Amino acid sequence: MTDTASARTDDAVAQDDDAESTGRATGPALLVQEGDIAADYLERLLDIVDYDGDIDLDVENGRAMVAIVGSDLQPLIGQSGETLDALQELTRLAVQQQTGVRSRLMLDISGHRRARRGELTALAQETADKVLSSGEPARLAPMNPFERKVVHDAISATDGVISESEGEEPGRRVVVLLAQ
Repeated sequence: MTDTASARTDDAVAQDDDAESTGRATGPALLVQEGDIAADYLERLLDIVDYDGDIDLDVENGRAMVAIVGSDLQPLIGQSGETLDALQELTRLAVQQQTGVRSRLMLDISGHRRARRGELTALAQETADKVLSSGEPARLAPMNPFERKVVHDAISATDGVISESEGEEPGRRVVVLLAQ
């Protein structure tokens, strides 16, 4: 075992010891705990606003994934997902309040984020093709952090182009350029 691997193992053991002494979960257990807290919070919210929906929990790519599934949930998504983004942030804050740890959980409602991911991946590929054929950079419309991440991931999987973000929120956008 290398010194670096040994140090990481020692750090992980120390974190587990700290977690035991503070009663806080870590690693996969923390993600499951985040999902459970989020589900409770969202169930109460759905009761308050009188919407029917089932809550699905998962852990994917090192983050808790929470989905509300049901019909007639469009008001919880809002125009261009603004309400969904706000609900995700409120849910993250509710989780952080109980765990003491900043949450990176992702909230989806009626498959909105999943569908948007597909649209953005197609947009990224079309944009990469245009940049490759024209040689000119392409600036996309402003996007939220989730959307920019999807585009950056799709561009990184395409040879010959790179992507950068420019601007300030809420006008931050992705720029696709030829790779040097």
